Amino acid sequence: MMEYMPNFQLHRPATAEEAVKMRSDNAAALYVAGGTDLIVNVRRGIEQPENLIDLSAIEELKSVTKDKDGLHIGAGVTLKEVAENENILGKYQAVAEAAAAVAGITHQQYGTIGGNLCLDTRCLYYNQSEWWRQSNDYCLKERGDICHVASGGKRCFAAFSGDVAPALLIFEAEVDLVGPEGSRRIPLVELYQNDGLDHLTLKPDELLTAVHLPKALAGCPSRYEKTRIRGSIDFPLAGAAVRLKMKAKKVNDFAIALTGVNPYPQIVKGTDDYIGNTFDDESLDKLRDNVRKQAKPMKTTTVAPWYRRRVIGALARRLTEELAG
Repeated sequence: MMEYMPNFQLHRPATAEEAVKMRSDNAAALYVAGGTDLIVNVRRGIEQPENLIDLSAIEELKSVTKDKDGLHIGAGVTLKEVAENENILGKYQAVAEAAAAVAGITHQQYGTIGGNLCLDTRCLYYNQSEWWRQSNDYCLKERGDICHVASGGKRCFAAFSGDVAPALLIFEAEVDLVGPEGSRRIPLVELYQNDGLDHLTLKPDELLTAVHLPKALAGCPSRYEKTRIRGSIDFPLAGAAVRLKMKAKKVNDFAIALTGVNPYPQIVKGTDDYIGNTFDDESLDKLRDNVRKQAKPMKTTTVAPWYRRRVIGALARRLTEELAG
């Protein structure tokens, strides 16, 4: 159940710098691009902005360009455009697959890569109507003082459920940020932290403007796959991205990243141990078990954590086996 849209002031900046200034100058302001997630949260009363800063008129955010260092993707590029871009499909396949896996085709036509990277964490006790949350005394993430997922808990375990982040992480992507103090570029992995309440490390009023994929990893075989309740629309219950390059039937380059099972998109530790080795059933089973140990799903969806942990291990194993040939 959703409420009507509340009153707010809409701003339409022409540049990223102008957008940052508008947010700095206006109380309770939020950025909006495609709005496929934010508008739902506004109608549920989760977000209550007095000002919305519409980024859709900022042309510098909408291009995909290739240079000597790799591929530059503006934060305003839609997920459909990412999924269909020949440079991304041909050189960074998992990224295209992840974009094509987001929700449904209508969402992909409006949702942006920047929005998917900055997606709010999700939880069964958080993504509900106002009256539902109120009847449950809210929660630690929104107006409450307790985490219902972990009894008596004072830490939020809401899960990050973006599809594109793990695919970008396996390619060691970087992101450009613009804020009141100027611009900076950081590794994508540094954009996130293990806190469902505050999972982004963005500084006040900072705006993500672009993603950079390095040329050094272009063309490395990769895949992304997720499990969800409804195949046509839902967020991932568990999702895995794998980058694997074999040389003379031995592992030459290997990375795995996960989504849906932690408050942040997680790079799996221990993949370097496989460099120089071959894969067989025993080593693939060991990999599966290692992934399961690092995934920490909680009761943030209607599906049991133990099942999501089993699924994430199976996904990582299957994708690795496929890429290994």
